[in-house]
Amino acid sequence: MYEHHYGFSGRPFQLTPDPQFYFESTTHKKAMSYLGYGLSQGEGFIVITGEVGAGKSTLVAHLMQRIDPAALTVAQVVTSALDGSEIVHVVAQAFGLAVEGHDKASALGAIERFLADEARAGRRCLLVVDECQSLDLTALEELRMLSNFQLGSHPLLQILLLGQPEFRRTLAHHPDTEQLRQRVIASHHLEALDADEVEHYARHRLGQVGWNGTPGFAEGLVEALYSHTEGIPRRVNQVMNRLLLLGAIEERSELTLEMLGEVMAEMASDQTRGTRSGGGDLRPAPSATAPDSSDSLPTAEVAAMLATRDARTAELEAAISELQAAGVSQHDAAGEPLSAEDVRIAEARFAAALERIEARLEEQEQSFRHVLTMLIEWLEEDPSREAA
Repeated sequence: MYEHHYGFSGRPFQLTPDPQFYFESTTHKKAMSYLGYGLSQGEGFIVITGEVGAGKSTLVAHLMQRIDPAALTVAQVVTSALDGSEIVHVVAQAFGLAVEGHDKASALGAIERFLADEARAGRRCLLVVDECQSLDLTALEELRMLSNFQLGSHPLLQILLLGQPEFRRTLAHHPDTEQLRQRVIASHHLEALDADEVEHYARHRLGQVGWNGTPGFAEGLVEALYSHTEGIPRRVNQVMNRLLLLGAIEERSELTLEMLGEVMAEMASDQTRGTRSGGGDLRPAPSATAPDSSDSLPTAEVAAMLATRDARTAELEAAISELQAAGVSQHDAAGEPLSAEDVRIAEARFAAALERIEARLEEQEQSFRHVLTMLIEWLEEDPSREAA
C-alpha cells in the first residue's frame, strides 16, 4: 500500500532477503572479504555468524549474484534439528541427487560421485548450510566428513556455515567440534549497524525504489530508530515498514518521532497479545512485529476488532445526538433569553460532550488503523495474495 502512496517502485523494507537491497556496512564489507578469501582457497569451512536479522541470508544472496555458475556449483540447505543421517540425505537433495534407497551409505556414494563428476568438468562445489545452531553434533561431524572428499589431492567440496551466536560459541568451546574447528579457514561475526549506518541503510533501501525525499525524516527520528532496533537490519525493516504504512494511512509527508512512538506502542501491544495467547514470539518487542505467517487470515481477531469498531461507532452516534441536544443557545424553548448562569451551564455541557466525542474519535481511529495494518501486512507478506 505505502509504496503506491509514495510512488515507490517496490517495497524497500521487505523482510525476505533480496540482493538488490544489499547494504555494505563495515561488518558486511569485512564478511565479504573473508568470504572472498575463503572461496579462493577452495577447501575447508567458512563460518559466518550473527544475531537473528543481522543480514546473513542477504549476504549470501549478494554472494550468489557475484559467483560464476559455470565455475561453481552451489547447493543451499536451511536446516532444522537434523542428525547425522538426516543431514546426508538433505545435502544429496540440495544437489538434486536421486538416491536409490534411503540408507546413508547410498546417499554418501551419490554425493561423492556427483562431486567427482563436477570436478572433472572443471567446476568446484560449495554447500551453504544455514541455521547451523540447530544442527545436532553428529550432523556437524558428517559435514566435516563430506569436506574430506577428494579427487586425487583435489578437495571436492567447500562448506559455508551460517548460524546465530550460539553456534559460534559451540564451535569455539565444545570438545566434540575440535576437528571441525581445525578445518575453518575463515570466520566472521556480523555486528549490528551503528547509528550512522542505520541512517545510510534506510536511505539506501529507499533509494533503490525511487525515493525522492518524500517522506522525509524528522529531526531525531534516525537516532530513535537506532535506539529501538539496536541496529539489527531486520528490526529496522520491520519498524520502517510499519512507519511508512502509518505515514501512508495518515497521508504524511514526514515521518516523525510521534509516529515512531505510535508504531512502537502498537508493536509492543501485538507482542503482549501474542504472549497472552500462548503463541507469541518471546523475543523483545522490536523483533516481534511480523504478522502471523500462516496461510489463513486471523479472522477471529479481526472480527473482534471490527465488532469493537462497530460498538464505538454506535457510541459516537449517541454522543453526536447528545452534542446536538446540548447545543449552546442564548434562548430557552419558549424563546426567552437565558440568564448568564444558564448559558455558562449550557456551554459546560457542550464542552464536555465535545471532549467525549474527540476521545471516542481517537479510539475509533486507533482501532481502525490497527485493523487496517493487520490486513495490509497479511495481504502483502505473500505475493500470491496480491490480487486480493
